[in-house]
Amino acid sequence: MPIEASETICSIATSTGRGGIGIIRVSGPKTKRIALKVLGFEPTPRHAYSSNFLNNDKSIIDSGVAIYYAGPNSFTGEDILELQGHGGSQIMRAVLDRVISLGARQSRPGEFSERAFLNNKIDLVQAEAIADLIDASSKQAARSAVRTLQGEFSKRVVELQNQLTAARVNVEAAIDFSDEDIDILSDTGVSTAVDNILAELNRVFAEAEQGVILREGMNVVIAGKPNAGKSSLLNALAGEESAIVSDIPGTTRDLLRIEITVEGMPVHVIDTAGLRDSDDIIEKEGIKRARQAIENADQVLLVIDTAQREQDVNSLLAEFQNQVSELSLTQNLLKKVTMVFNKIDLLKDTFPSHSTLASDNNEFEKISLSAKTGEGIGLLRTHLTQIIGYQPSNNGSFVARARHIHSLEESKKAIISASENLSKHSQLEIIAEDLRLAQQCLGAITGEFTSDDLLGEIFSSFCVGK
Repeated sequence: MPIEASETICSIATSTGRGGIGIIRVSGPKTKRIALKVLGFEPTPRHAYSSNFLNNDKSIIDSGVAIYYAGPNSFTGEDILELQGHGGSQIMRAVLDRVISLGARQSRPGEFSERAFLNNKIDLVQAEAIADLIDASSKQAARSAVRTLQGEFSKRVVELQNQLTAARVNVEAAIDFSDEDIDILSDTGVSTAVDNILAELNRVFAEAEQGVILREGMNVVIAGKPNAGKSSLLNALAGEESAIVSDIPGTTRDLLRIEITVEGMPVHVIDTAGLRDSDDIIEKEGIKRARQAIENADQVLLVIDTAQREQDVNSLLAEFQNQVSELSLTQNLLKKVTMVFNKIDLLKDTFPSHSTLASDNNEFEKISLSAKTGEGIGLLRTHLTQIIGYQPSNNGSFVARARHIHSLEESKKAIISASENLSKHSQLEIIAEDLRLAQQCLGAITGEFTSDDLLGEIFSSFCVGK
C-alpha cells in the first residue's frame, strides 16, 4: 500500500558482515534534521564531507563520508542522507540505531525504490531493473538490466501507448460525432495503424521473451542410471570439479546445484542421484529428490553409457519411465528429454555427435559426447540455447519478467480483437473498448495501472536498503 509522506526511513544499504565500507541510507522529511544531529552541521546538497558521526552526547560513533541530497533531486525524490563509514556489523548497527533514535524507522525491503516509483522518479519497469541488476548472474543479463534501468523497455512500451492513443482518438471522435458524415470503418487509416501497432507489439514481445530467459535462465536436470557419468558431465559443463566422481555406483546421494552461463544465458544445472532400486535409506531419499527435480526441470539430460548404444531407444525410455513412474509421467515430460550418450572416448568406432532418435511416440535429440575429454560438450551447450529459444545478442536488449509477458499477451489479444472488429465493421464502441484494454494492459507494465497488492509483491522481493 502507498507509504505515508511523513515517515523517514533508514537502512544499511551494503551487504551484512565485515567489509571496508558500509553505507547507511536515510530518506524522508526528517533527513536534514538527522544530518544536523549526526554530523554536527547542516550539509550543503551534493557535497561530500569527511565527518565524524556523533552520538547524542557528542561522542564519536564512527567517522567517514557524508553526502546529502535535497529532494526532489534525489533517487527517491525526497531528502536523502548517505553515511559511508567502516563496514563492521557492530559499528554499522550503532550508527543505524542513532539515526532511528532521531525519528527514522527501519525500511522495508525495496522501500527506497518504491518511494522513487511513487514519486515518479522511475517507472515500475525501471524499479524492477534495479533488483534484476543486483541479481544478474551473467554479463549479458547485467548489461540488459542496465538498458532496462535506463528506460529502453519503458520507451518501447510508451511508444506503443502513444500509437494506441492516436488510434483511440480517431475511433472515439467518430463515436462523439456520429451524426457527422464520418465513416471511419471504411477508412483504411485506422486499420493500418492497428496493424502497425500489432507488428511492433510482436517485436517487443519477442525481445521480452528473450529478456525473461536472460533473467530467469533455464533449469536443467542431469538424470540417468548410476555410473553413466552424470557427475562427470556436471563437471565438464561447469569447467571445474564441482561433483565427486567415482566408479562406485551411488556416489551422488543428494542434489548438487551449480550455475553456468551459455552465451550469456544463465543455466541452473542439477546433478541427481542415479535412478535405480535401492534399499539404502539415504540413497532412496536422494532418488526421491531426483524424481522431484526431473518433474520441475525445463530440460532433462538423460545420460546413457555408450555401452548401451545398441539398445533400442524404446527400451531405454522404458527403463527411464519405470524409474520415474511416481511422477505420473506424461508426454509433456518426455518432450523435455535429451538423450546424452556419454563415454565415447571408450569407443574405437565413431558416430555422429548430434542426431535424432525416434521412439514409438516421440523424437528425441541425441548428443554423443565424452564428459572426460570434453568432446561434444560444445554441441550440448549450443543445444541448450536452441531448446529454450535463446538468441545471443552482442548489443544487449532488456530484461523482462513473467508479468510483463502476461501484460503483453493480454494487450496483443485486445489489439487482434480490435483488428478483427474493424474488418467486420463492428460497432465503434466495441473497437474503442478493445483499444482501451490494450492500452491499459501496457500501462500495467510501467505501473500506470497497477494494484497496491502487486506493488507490495514486487518491492518485497528487493534487498533491504534498495
